[in-house]
Amino acid sequence: MFDDPRLNLARGALGEVRVVHDPTLPSRVMRLVNTDGDEFFAKQHSERDRYTRESHAYLAWGSRLIGHVPRVVGRQDRTCTLLLTAVPGVRADTVAPGSPEEEQAHYEAGRVLGKLHHATSAPRTGAVGTELAQRLCDWIARADRADLISKVERDRLNHNADVLANTLMDSAVCHLDYQPRNWLIGDAFGLCDFEHMRRDARIRDFTRLEFRRWQAVPSLRTAFFAGYGQPLNDTEQRLLESFGAIEAVTALVRGHEQDDLSLSTHGRTVLTRLT
Repeated sequence: MFDDPRLNLARGALGEVRVVHDPTLPSRVMRLVNTDGDEFFAKQHSERDRYTRESHAYLAWGSRLIGHVPRVVGRQDRTCTLLLTAVPGVRADTVAPGSPEEEQAHYEAGRVLGKLHHATSAPRTGAVGTELAQRLCDWIARADRADLISKVERDRLNHNADVLANTLMDSAVCHLDYQPRNWLIGDAFGLCDFEHMRRDARIRDFTRLEFRRWQAVPSLRTAFFAGYGQPLNDTEQRLLESFGAIEAVTALVRGHEQDDLSLSTHGRTVLTRLT
């Protein structure tokens, strides 16, 4: 424990701290409390590119979301470790399904994401779609090699890649894992986990919500876009279906590679909807 880079970083930045056992956290994240009772999280990445991306996200774009995101109070590039302030609140995926609290969480999630998107938006171009189409084709090839998709499914996925490649789309800084497990409900809406954040197609930030919780409870979609302030038009809704192809095939491949049945099932469910 004393040689743990997360603990060493925290003690160097904060002085004496104690570790708080929290079984809800992944093993790479440590919850800490200093002598004043303030909470912090120390996170060590196993992949340097994710560490670099998350560090950049907090430092470059955290100012767009002051009051909603943690602050970086320490970092160590050598060990890919970040020390962050804690945002008060409980995870939004712990509230009762169908409750007013869940609907309010989606409203606030839309409002906060809207702030980030509107502050970082860029006009429509073809470059974003071309890059995403190539990424989708790479995932299709991996799924094909693992014999995870049929010819009909492969053809449908390739059709979605063609749609992406031939569509002009606006971009914004996107969270890309925007779902209730990364939202915090408290006095203010909080947001965490920026390791996927980068500039991408703006509409893509809605994909995980669209193909997970919103399918079962459409009223949450309505609440979200009421907060976001800009509902999807018909063209954008169709484009979201093509982003679902990326959601489906990545879940299938990662579920297969990680022997994760729930992820594989999710990918199969989304792919069935698309085909």
